[in-house]
Amino acid sequence: MKRIAVLCICALIGAFSCYAPNATATAATSYDAQIVMEVNSLRVLLDKDGDKKMFPASTTKILTAICAIENADLDESVTIKKECVGIEGSSIYLTEGEKLTVKELLYGLMLRSGNDAATALALHVSGSIEKFASLMNETAEKAGAKHSNFVNPHGLPDDGHYVTANDLALITAYSLKNPDFKEIVSTKKIEISNGDKPYKRLLINKNKMLFECEGATGVKTGYTKKAGRCLVSSCERNGMELVSVVLNCPPMFETAKGHFDEYFSKYKLYKLFESDFIVDFLPVEGKQTQCALYIKSDVLLPLTENEYENIEIEYDLPDILPANVKKDQQVGKINFRVKNDLLFSEKIYTINGIN
Repeated sequence: MKRIAVLCICALIGAFSCYAPNATATAATSYDAQIVMEVNSLRVLLDKDGDKKMFPASTTKILTAICAIENADLDESVTIKKECVGIEGSSIYLTEGEKLTVKELLYGLMLRSGNDAATALALHVSGSIEKFASLMNETAEKAGAKHSNFVNPHGLPDDGHYVTANDLALITAYSLKNPDFKEIVSTKKIEISNGDKPYKRLLINKNKMLFECEGATGVKTGYTKKAGRCLVSSCERNGMELVSVVLNCPPMFETAKGHFDEYFSKYKLYKLFESDFIVDFLPVEGKQTQCALYIKSDVLLPLTENEYENIEIEYDLPDILPANVKKDQQVGKINFRVKNDLLFSEKIYTINGIN
């Protein structure tokens, strides 16, 4: 039997600080999907048809990039194959036989949206587009995506290649936790090698948010006739980072800027618990001793002022722990609620094992 304790968070945390494949997507019409998500907690602050299947166009390359970063050495040399040359759509004009590093290809992928760079990375990492697509789907699932499917690394139209705005936000939040990814997508311009030519390729980021929006940190634009205009953008202000996803949205830059202005003004990031906080002590079946319970990470939540004043915490724990409980075994969770709406849950672990 579980015991649940509910407390007003304000009484507890007054001393903590405040930190100022069988489905197809919908082709572009007047329809759009939008999500605003906080990167740390993954709390969704705005959801407009966030679970509707949509075509992602080149925002696909967010996933392509993190797959390459996680599965290749960024300094490895890549020899461009014939099948990477002349891919339709956006290009950095790779030529057969030239050599670039993985990192240079990533800049070409994320700054200039090179479909040829996407193909080169996929073949280098996995040997075939099909195997790389499998890696993409595995990585998307690891990031929390549940309603998307990927069949290519560039986002060119395919009925079996679709996302939801919510999944795309989750993939982006996951990717932004990787420092190499964050460095690349925040780069405004860079020069990379250009084969045997006497001058380098100058890459200027297509993402206008980096030039026009205060605090912008990335991420990727996209467009096809089927997908419409798509933008995934990230922005950090006062220690809080938000991701905005807009799919099939003609005024995509203006909409994303509006998201950031609105939600940074409404929400602040509050530290509710610090990492390694001891939550409780519970008895262990058949033992005379008790086992300490703790949380592993800081709990940082985006909250409005009214939510902060009314938030409650709920300890969801058993009355007694089983014999032979292991170190770092999850035994419960802390739920954070406002007016019965669950905002966030944090896992509770044993601090040591009891034999």
